[in-house]
Amino acid sequence: MNNKRLVLNTGQALAKAENYCAYQERSTFEVRSKLQEWNLSQQEIEHIISHLIQQNFLNEVRFAEAYTLGKFRINGWGKLKIRYALRLKQVSPELITKSLQKIDDSDYIHKLKHLIKKKSELLTEKDPYKRRYKLTQYVSTKGFEQELISDLLSKNQIV
Repeated sequence: MNNKRLVLNTGQALAKAENYCAYQERSTFEVRSKLQEWNLSQQEIEHIISHLIQQNFLNEVRFAEAYTLGKFRINGWGKLKIRYALRLKQVSPELITKSLQKIDDSDYIHKLKHLIKKKSELLTEKDPYKRRYKLTQYVSTKGFEQELISDLLSKNQIV
């Protein structure tokens, strides 16, 4: 990473910011951070952000939903991990809750069962208690709720 200070005028920064937002959905926090990296004044940053919102390059609702569904479907993340990641991107709690509701409950259970089954096939552990512990740990780090994991494993629906 080079330490050169990037010097852009407002027009150049606006064009770069539009490209940055057009490439993939971004949160306002991510865009603000990027603009600060470009050493723009606070006034320029606010002007560019308001332009991006008006031109629909930046939409926090769209970002939260796309991020939530992408992390769930592609990365296999659970709701706890998604919630935490969205908090780090400074998405409002109400918007986080709303975006998590977009995940279908049956898809959520199916994804959890799939992850447990896949991990179970890779485990060589024979002791049932240690095996259960390892499975629980694995899907917990993926961000799934402890009660849901315990419920599925206790019913022996997967393993």
